[in-house]
Amino acid sequence: MGSLRSSGSSTAGEKALVESVDADAACALLSTGQYGYVDVRMWEDFDKGHVAGARNVPYYLSVTPHSRPEKNDRFVDQVAALHGKDDRLIVGCRSGVRSRLAAADLVDAGFTNVKNLEGGYLSLLKSANPHPTAYHQ
Repeated sequence: MGSLRSSGSSTAGEKALVESVDADAACALLSTGQYGYVDVRMWEDFDKGHVAGARNVPYYLSVTPHSRPEKNDRFVDQVAALHGKDDRLIVGCRSGVRSRLAAADLVDAGFTNVKNLEGGYLSLLKSANPHPTAYHQ
């Protein structure tokens, strides 16, 4: 099974503590059928390939080369419309950075079983053991 690591801090003004799981651990958790996968990439990236059964809720609405990303202000509400606060969730993006921020926002909003996919969707594609999770491309 893969490693589990925590990242972040929950002091005032900072993001909550979020547990991260590597690709192998994420695959093992997803294979149990007890975890949902929230993909926080933008729609066009999600459409190019994603984990089977993933729910797409973009954390950023747009990213341009010369400006700051436009955060989806309704992100937490959109996830809450799909999942209960006690649901077990793995949050992933392309490389793991955006999903760590998104997972922290969910934890801050009261979601209790959230894990960040360390390395994001790319780590799943590179995993030597991508067993029971099917990928759509």
